Amino acid sequence: MQSRRGFLSMVAKQGGALWLAGIAAASRAAEPAPAPTPSLLPRLREVLDAVGKSAEVVTTPDGTRVMLLPYGGRVLGLFAPDSDENFYWTHPALESGETARKFYASTEWHNSGGDRTWLAPEVDLFLPAYPDTNTYWQPRELDPGSYKAVRGRDGLTLVNRLTVAFSRSGRNVALRMTKSVAPAPNPLRYERDVDLSGLSYAGYTQHTRLELRGERAKDAPMVGLWNLVQMPHGGELLIPVFYRSEPRVWFGEISPEDLAVQDRLIRYRMRARGEQKLGVRAVATSGRVGYFAGGGETTSLIVRNFAVNPSGEYVDVPWKDPDDRGYSTQACNVNSALGAFSELEYHIPAIGGTTGSARCDDTAQVWAFRGHEAGVLAVARRLLSADV
Repeated sequence: MQSRRGFLSMVAKQGGALWLAGIAAASRAAEPAPAPTPSLLPRLREVLDAVGKSAEVVTTPDGTRVMLLPYGGRVLGLFAPDSDENFYWTHPALESGETARKFYASTEWHNSGGDRTWLAPEVDLFLPAYPDTNTYWQPRELDPGSYKAVRGRDGLTLVNRLTVAFSRSGRNVALRMTKSVAPAPNPLRYERDVDLSGLSYAGYTQHTRLELRGERAKDAPMVGLWNLVQMPHGGELLIPVFYRSEPRVWFGEISPEDLAVQDRLIRYRMRARGEQKLGVRAVATSGRVGYFAGGGETTSLIVRNFAVNPSGEYVDVPWKDPDDRGYSTQACNVNSALGAFSELEYHIPAIGGTTGSARCDDTAQVWAFRGHEAGVLAVARRLLSADV
């Protein structure tokens, strides 16, 4: 598998560095890639066990099943009580033991899929020669990292102790990351005027923490948590906003046919070939983003509910404009040799530097629905925007 960025398309044999092959002249709107075989819980668990990457399944009181993969620190699967079909995208290599074994034995970035946690700024941690952007590298200390599954009074926590290098300052910074899940009951369970009949629900609360180790906050470069959910390709991302806000394009070219900017809602049809990414400013975003996909009786909606604090330091920046801070929400469309998936991404305000903070804690929810289109659409209008 190649870099997360589709335009980082050539794997260098020495050291596994990924080199830019150049940005395509234009990304044409296209029909979604053929739908992959859904990753079913029993088969996914069987394959992971066979290749020594065993997962833990947490069942919440409402019957939701959340699959935690310590390798890479991921929520790899989200399953409703009445279905073994995953709401999330997983790498096609995980469909069999043979292909999974080859995948994990390779020197490629092991993007298993699901909900992962990275760190920002990307220009510091993934571009080791910045401002030269020819080399892109996912730090293996971060992903897959060295996560340990720690069992405690509150359940299972994934813990990663790591040291990362910052390209602009030349500093090495020691950190500790933790990740755990808890229940998230259906947010509409008390809404009498919303008909939930015929709809399946699954949800969880995710707790993530980032801490500096052995260094005073003011002496460390600013660094922030960055959570990303990977979903099946071809749906529409829905970003509620407080005012009309034009997204900033990080890379690639997004067709006007795929992006609609309204006064209270941004709609992004994630169906193009290639790779494209956009970002939306913290001051504009409401802290909820949804992904509407499928149709008919198998329509799905995934909503991420998270805190946005425009007073915080959002440190992820466009590669060509490193002084342009303040983006809380991002979306990345991938339909290439990397696979076919859509990413819903959000950032947490940084610690270190002028923040004076040595630790941050983030709590966010994922709410997922599946069923007939009219019912799922009604849920989207209640949780996101009446303009959906």
